[in-house]
Amino acid sequence: MTQHDVTHDVSLRQALLRHRPLLVLFTFAVLQAAMSVVGLAVDDRVVTGAPVWLKPFKFGVSVAIYAVSLAWLLARQTRHRRLGWWMGTAVSVFIVVEFVLLLTQVFRGRASHFNVATAFDSALFQIMGASIGVVWLCTAVIAALVWRQRLGDRADTAAARLGLVIALIGLGLAFLMVGPTPGQRAGFARGVHDAIGAHTVGAADGGPGMPVTGWSTTSGDLRIPHFFGIHALQALPLLAVLLRALARRGGRFAPLRREEVRLRLVVTSAAGYAGAVALVTWQALRGQSLVHPDGWTLGVAALLLAGTAAAAAAALRTRVVVPATLPAAMIEVS
Repeated sequence: MTQHDVTHDVSLRQALLRHRPLLVLFTFAVLQAAMSVVGLAVDDRVVTGAPVWLKPFKFGVSVAIYAVSLAWLLARQTRHRRLGWWMGTAVSVFIVVEFVLLLTQVFRGRASHFNVATAFDSALFQIMGASIGVVWLCTAVIAALVWRQRLGDRADTAAARLGLVIALIGLGLAFLMVGPTPGQRAGFARGVHDAIGAHTVGAADGGPGMPVTGWSTTSGDLRIPHFFGIHALQALPLLAVLLRALARRGGRFAPLRREEVRLRLVVTSAAGYAGAVALVTWQALRGQSLVHPDGWTLGVAALLLAGTAAAAAAALRTRVVVPATLPAAMIEVS
């Protein structure tokens, strides 16, 4: 079997079947999302300004996508497959721990994150934090393994590598939420210890939010860069797949048949994506809602968009040069 066979001829279903722990995680996530839909319909309880079943629904959908993506990457490995399998297994175990603790708090009608109101709540939150730390470390090991091998052509490989790196940054941004806010510090001084950390910057959690996501419409929200960072793991590999599909159509997409062009487009897109994650992080830390950007945010966004578009246009103008001193068989892309 060639490397091409190993890395390209793996469906998402096959990838999950090859890694049963991730299949279990995927199944658990889908079931939790489905149960949460029912909960949203029949349970009108509200916790921290949001329906009690909204968080497990979003977490279930996000983890289902993550499990499929991780299984697909691990199935494309050609080296250190046993280590990769164990890292995927550890990820599965510790995210299931997260699920169980999250559902425990849902059934109790208590906040799952930042809640230290009682010793039990505090213990659950600490275990959840430790579990996510392990997930981050295991994902970092998988990223290191992916970085040391080819996963298809250079564009596909770059998409997987850079997607994992940005996803790790996105996961790590969650740790910006766990420090006490100024209001919480003031509460500590008065002997009030009910919460440590928040995802909202400039206001208390639970204020006005967007539909479905719940992202704040009045203040900064660190869940936004966390979300966009994590899902680079899907966005960049999907871009590489799309570029290959367009290349097969020919015509005006003929330049995409050249691997060098696709590689440059993937790298350009990754840089633009990372810049966007940095931008929404900066915006959130300034206490600014995603839907109410100021002039600085709009200006930086315009520069980022223009730079990314210019780099993409330059990549598409890549020419094929055939040096006069070399035979045609040695064509190189410059």
